Amino acid sequence: MVWSLLIALLATFLVFHLWSFDRFKCLRWDNGPNSGAFKRIMTYSYIITVPLIFTFALGITIIKYDEGFIVHPLTGDIIPKPYSQWGKTAHEAVFPLMLLFSISWGLEMVTHLEELCFWLFLVNSGSSQQNWFQSLYFKTWVVGSCVAVAYMPLVTILTRSDLAKAEAYTFLAGSLGSLSLTLWFTPILWTFPSFLDNLRREGVDTSTIVRLTKFSELNSIRVAFRFLFTIPLLILGVDGVRPHNHINEKMAYTDFLVILAGFGCTISSAITLVIFFPRSIEGEIAARDAVKERKRTRAHGVATTDANPSSQLDMSQYVDSRSQKGSSAGGTYLLTNSPVKTNVTLQDVDGLTDDDHRHPPYDRKRWSEDERPHLPIRPNRRRGKDVEMGGVGDSVLTESNLSMHNHYSNLNPAVTNFTSPIDFAYASQAFDKTTPRLTFAQR
Repeated sequence: MVWSLLIALLATFLVFHLWSFDRFKCLRWDNGPNSGAFKRIMTYSYIITVPLIFTFALGITIIKYDEGFIVHPLTGDIIPKPYSQWGKTAHEAVFPLMLLFSISWGLEMVTHLEELCFWLFLVNSGSSQQNWFQSLYFKTWVVGSCVAVAYMPLVTILTRSDLAKAEAYTFLAGSLGSLSLTLWFTPILWTFPSFLDNLRREGVDTSTIVRLTKFSELNSIRVAFRFLFTIPLLILGVDGVRPHNHINEKMAYTDFLVILAGFGCTISSAITLVIFFPRSIEGEIAARDAVKERKRTRAHGVATTDANPSSQLDMSQYVDSRSQKGSSAGGTYLLTNSPVKTNVTLQDVDGLTDDDHRHPPYDRKRWSEDERPHLPIRPNRRRGKDVEMGGVGDSVLTESNLSMHNHYSNLNPAVTNFTSPIDFAYASQAFDKTTPRLTFAQR
């Protein structure tokens, strides 16, 4: 019952977090240009784990409450009814439920093995090793994931003749695999502060340091709860495969250890969700404000048009007159600061003169040769997800781009573009200090 409630809470948090993250767009099969096979496998393997564990926990809860307790014939103690005395329906349902649990545990190992290999790649990689998908760490994850997905169900299948032993061997095999991954994670936590100090010496921007520091702290908390999940089940598994059970015969011990493991599993899985799909509260607030502003501007534009039906015609005539005066530009001028909607479109933006390119669309007019200001034009620059907006005048670089212009770093692009262990958009990008020439429409 406790496991069922905890996993239900985890599922609720998962739905809320993914809705707040991007309105479930991350769950789509074709979610943008960077949604390759790797990201799909990592996303779906993690998401599928939650309903599988919930089905196992809820099914066992129903069976055990339905079967109830009996009085021990020798000692007179009240104990849960043993497997051997369960009804036929309950007896037949145990193995499929245990198989679902072992499959979900194998998928969970896939998730944690990927995190382990990724952080090892992040800490140890240099500029000579540019691609995660060609690294030894990625190949290790592929082989290890295949082993985890295969051996967990096999253990349950091969021991299904004795349901009590099948449960014990499943707990033992899964806890040994998860515990080994958790132990391998501890050296990363130990060396990560020195890794961050090295990034500061390399001149990495503050936003990247902040992101990595946040994920380092989340990993530390998650590893602690991973121990809380694996060690209790390892104790129950080791005791269960022995000829004489000392711990599993005591209901207080088994209940305490299983409940402790449930809290460790739920909290560590919730932190994994936050690490895989990190929310940006600042970006979400900005997006909501932008939507409100668009609605307000749209409503204001409709109101202005309704109040003055001739305004659209007057605006079209004004634009036509401006177009005739500047016909040498080969395009039509637009007054983008006007709240009135027009039917005029920009037919040939690339045909604009060099004079037109010098002025932003909200303040564009024809200049004579004498009064034309000679200001530099700055196109938009992008590095990862950090966008430096262009414009007219002196360049003001963002902190991230400034560090790249002023300092050459031998760090892997995975460090400076890090957002999530499953988001490898940087793999298809290369930061070039020489900005390509853009058309006016692209700018």
